[in-house]
Amino acid sequence: MSGYTPGYPPGTGPAAGGAAEVDFLLEQRGAGHELGAWVVGVAFGREGRSAAFALGDGRILLARTAEPKGEWREIAAHDGAAQSLVADCAEGFLSGGDDGRLLRTTPEGEVSELAAFGMMKWVEHLATHPSGVRAAAVGKQLHLLDGKGEKLKTLSTPSTVGGVALDAKGKRVVASHYNGVSMWFVASREGEARKLEWKGSHHAVAISPDGNAVVTAMQENALHGWRLSDSQHMRMSGYPGKTRSLSFTAKGRWLATSGSEAVVLWPFFGGGPMGKAPEEIAGGDGVLCSVVACHPQHEVFAAGFSDGLVLMAEIASGKIVPIAAPGRGAVSALSWNAAGTQLAFGTETGFAALIDLSRQ
Repeated sequence: MSGYTPGYPPGTGPAAGGAAEVDFLLEQRGAGHELGAWVVGVAFGREGRSAAFALGDGRILLARTAEPKGEWREIAAHDGAAQSLVADCAEGFLSGGDDGRLLRTTPEGEVSELAAFGMMKWVEHLATHPSGVRAAAVGKQLHLLDGKGEKLKTLSTPSTVGGVALDAKGKRVVASHYNGVSMWFVASREGEARKLEWKGSHHAVAISPDGNAVVTAMQENALHGWRLSDSQHMRMSGYPGKTRSLSFTAKGRWLATSGSEAVVLWPFFGGGPMGKAPEEIAGGDGVLCSVVACHPQHEVFAAGFSDGLVLMAEIASGKIVPIAAPGRGAVSALSWNAAGTQLAFGTETGFAALIDLSRQ
């Protein structure tokens, strides 16, 4: 891969020390907590007043976004490990666990069960839309529910679902699996799927904001995509590690990805990504990026690395702003609030943080 690789600001790289400088935003504008278990997922509630962290021991931690340094509420949710967490359609959060349960947690910490799929039925992948669509993947099945929790339909895939996504309008849902992706119209009465085929095992999946591209992270160190308008295949390879995190910028011009020393950004404009070299930003220290999250409004991304470093960068200029220093474990979860003024992240060792990046 080739592209722009400005590296870290002087004194802030993972191997350069300068931890106090790197942690400035975390310490001045945020709050961090050692939670004692792997942070499986993090999300901001669509109502705008809450953030949640789902943990590998089944707990959910709630924070009030208006008071990042305030007390975080601990909720005993799943009997076992949490497997997934997303913002619910209107407010609060949905979580899935290896106890086979799909739970809803309100911003006030009230937990209710939306579905129970049975023990040994892991609820590994979730997606929701403000229109009221909820999607939960369990094994080879994708369950769709409405905003009231009523079952809409159950869709079947050829093999275990590797990832789920809803398009920007909430009208189509996609599920990745072995040998490709299946796509359905949510409102269609028929359960017939459009098949997007490519040999191999497909995991994380993303749909471009304009709805014309579907991209998956594969078991090998590569991405595969389909342009829906003409069924053109898109092959993106060259990663030193597995890509586990994909995120389109707000207008869909760039796809940010993990799996390399730098954040790799594929251009989805000017005929790209095929025939176009990706940009690479914030690399150079031999540490792999583990998770990415694009800003909800601007061509800016946040990224977490396997040594615990968290940063954000502007794509056009390559300017990098450090958020948190290395040393707290590999970053496993990362999310922006809807306004793009707050960032939350968690690590495999159980450190979690909420940071206010608004102008003060």
